[in-house]
Amino acid sequence: MKTSISVVLAILLVSLLGGCAGTARSSLPIDTGTALPGGTVTLRGAPVQLTGTPVKVGDPLPSAILIDAFTMNRVDPSSMLGKVLIVSMVPSLDTRVCEAQTHDLGEKGANLPADIVRITVSRDTPFAQKRFAEESKLSGIVYLSDYRDGSFGRELGLLQKESMLLARAVIVVDGKGIVRYIQVVPELTHLPDMDAAIRKAEDLLKGG
Repeated sequence: MKTSISVVLAILLVSLLGGCAGTARSSLPIDTGTALPGGTVTLRGAPVQLTGTPVKVGDPLPSAILIDAFTMNRVDPSSMLGKVLIVSMVPSLDTRVCEAQTHDLGEKGANLPADIVRITVSRDTPFAQKRFAEESKLSGIVYLSDYRDGSFGRELGLLQKESMLLARAVIVVDGKGIVRYIQVVPELTHLPDMDAAIRKAEDLLKGG
């Protein structure tokens, strides 16, 4: 119970501080560079340490159990073999930058083939994720919650040490379960380069 309360308080704190705040979606900066899993990112310039086991390009996607927001089933993304995965990680869907990132995943990837699976992961509860999905009317996205213990973020080295929220990141995984692309957004108030992640997923599907 104490962990759940601390996560809720952390989400509220990030929202108040503007960790995912922005003025308008079109005005949000897009980062094309990347920080390193297990390294340091910033929140409005202040350093934020990432904790866990750093994942690298070429590593298998680590095993971790997440909860599907619509079915409440336990899901391990590392077992989703045969599909190319675009895994979009956000601190909280109830904030502006995270909302914009998820809209980018939904809208820019709307015409991708079924063999590319788009996944959004956050530490929001499954119920909050489902509400967001229904209100946003974004189709074709799988919403997975890491709310229980942050194990997915920790297994990737993408868990914020103090707030226990996920870093802002996009990971592309090939059909054999191998990580082929990682962008860890260096500044938490900026968007990732979703176009680059989508291009990488398309190339992998073609055998690139």
